[in-house]
Amino acid sequence: MLKFYYHAISPISRRVWLGLLEKGIPFEPIIMNLKGEQFEPEFLSLNPFHHIPVVVDGELRIIESIAILDYLEAKYSSPSLTPQEPDAIAKMRMVQMVITNELTTKISALLMAIDAPGIDIATVRHIATAFDFLTEQLGDSAYFGGDSLSLADITAGALLPFQIRLGVELKDHPKIAAWYERIMARESWQQTEPDDDTFEAWKQSILLMIKRRKKKA
Repeated sequence: MLKFYYHAISPISRRVWLGLLEKGIPFEPIIMNLKGEQFEPEFLSLNPFHHIPVVVDGELRIIESIAILDYLEAKYSSPSLTPQEPDAIAKMRMVQMVITNELTTKISALLMAIDAPGIDIATVRHIATAFDFLTEQLGDSAYFGGDSLSLADITAGALLPFQIRLGVELKDHPKIAAWYERIMARESWQQTEPDDDTFEAWKQSILLMIKRRKKKA
């Protein structure tokens, strides 16, 4: 059976978790505590960069969430989470990369704003620009892939609930707000959504890590 190394509160891990659940793929969950376990030789043999998630399928070891999702989509083709038309594939990948490069990178700034007067204006503008782009890609469709869920929804939907819980608002992006309500009602999102205590513990641990890094810099 496929082995899935992850941490339940990680938005990057959640991408793969959601993909596994939406496609109905059986897996063995291996939860990492991220308090040093990721630096143990056994895990470093799987990912020398000590990051999660990692998927092991037989003799094959796969790191990086986007690569894992692509593998799962290719091996387990039904239900499909990838559109067939070239332009739709390009739009799906653009959404995935904007989420990865433009929004996931703002988690630290959102966390640091907890101890500051507010989020700095550059971060606010950057997030708004990303949401403008996502609105354009969504259009009038139910999902980023059209009428059905795609890997773009998986990637975006793994992160946005965390950002919203960190203070990001969708009032200026009603189409994204409607999409958000739609995905949050799905069983896989309900199953992977952390409770308040778990989220608060994660928030404080990451905030502490960021502060320690700043002191060492």
